[in-house]
Amino acid sequence: MIKKPWVIALIIVLVVIGGWMWSGYNGFVGQEENVKNKWAQVETTYQRRVDLIPNLVNTVKGAANFEQSTLTAVTEARTQWMGATSRQDKLAAAQNMEGALGRLLVTVEAYPALKATEAYRDLMTQLEGTENRISVARKDYNDAVQLYNVAIRRFPSNVLAGVFGFGQEKPFEAAAGAEVAPTVDFTQ
Repeated sequence: MIKKPWVIALIIVLVVIGGWMWSGYNGFVGQEENVKNKWAQVETTYQRRVDLIPNLVNTVKGAANFEQSTLTAVTEARTQWMGATSRQDKLAAAQNMEGALGRLLVTVEAYPALKATEAYRDLMTQLEGTENRISVARKDYNDAVQLYNVAIRRFPSNVLAGVFGFGQEKPFEAAAGAEVAPTVDFTQ
């Protein structure tokens, strides 16, 4: 029989704390990897959009005497996405692309012959599907970020997260003014 029960109590406490740290660390790693996976899905859907843009631009160029500045903005936004390396750069590039595509689509409304071409309709269907995928991927990413951020901010997990260097992730946020549709004026 052990004559010092406090030794047993100390061992039990250390085992419980060690188990909590092990479990907590592994939980944070799993959630962090889930956030990265969801971001990869966002990137994949953005890449699909980027891959469609040259076809859309060429179709629009070939079907109408089109506003060159709008086509240039779309092409530059695509180039910015292709050159972005960080998550924040890619988010900024994606937001620029959304604005440029919005202006392009509003401008196309003035060209009924373009809207009637089969190639344009097919591309627009693909682009619409891609935009829906982007929306779903963004939501999934934001959900994963929220779960992760809550996990690392709750007490006592926040202590463990701080010890192991787990920091908050930034959710996707729409650009300022994204709720306002672009306007195109052909009277000038």
